[in-house]
Amino acid sequence: MLNSIFYKSVLKDFAFLILRVFTGALLIHHGFEKLNDITNFADAFVRPLHLPFPIALSYIAAYSEIVGSWLLILGLATRLGATAILGTMSVAIYHAIVTSGFNIYLLELLALYFAAALSIILLGPGKLSADYLIKEMVNSNIDLAVIFNKSSKNDSNQPVNLNSSKPQPQKKSFDFPFSSFLSS
Repeated sequence: MLNSIFYKSVLKDFAFLILRVFTGALLIHHGFEKLNDITNFADAFVRPLHLPFPIALSYIAAYSEIVGSWLLILGLATRLGATAILGTMSVAIYHAIVTSGFNIYLLELLALYFAAALSIILLGPGKLSADYLIKEMVNSNIDLAVIFNKSSKNDSNQPVNLNSSKPQPQKKSFDFPFSSFLSS
């Protein structure tokens, strides 16, 4: 039993952490390279696809890689960051196929980033992420609305006793937006 608990929880979540951090850390420099010479990137990669607003789309591609990578590394809004990366990799794969055909040397790195982002979207960030911590804080038994209502009704400057013997009503004060983007 201990063996199955260890392998299911610790190693699986550690594997998600490694996948997120390595994908983000290895991809982030691509976004900074795009920002370094945005017009060159737009001329070389966006204009051949005949997409409108090539400079604006180049900035979107660069920032989706930078911000998406940071979100993966931190594990914060992880699925949203992975979706941004997946979109950029989809266009990059399309560009590589249109301009060079099925050249494995051009497609292999793009396909790996695509697969990593898709895996993170489908599986979630794991327990070793900020998403999981936020989800646990939101789902915890402490009801923030009850605490704030008590402190606003308390006219004296004394702290509110959270461990009172009176039972507290269990109401859910709010739902975290985009909860589907948090860990499962």
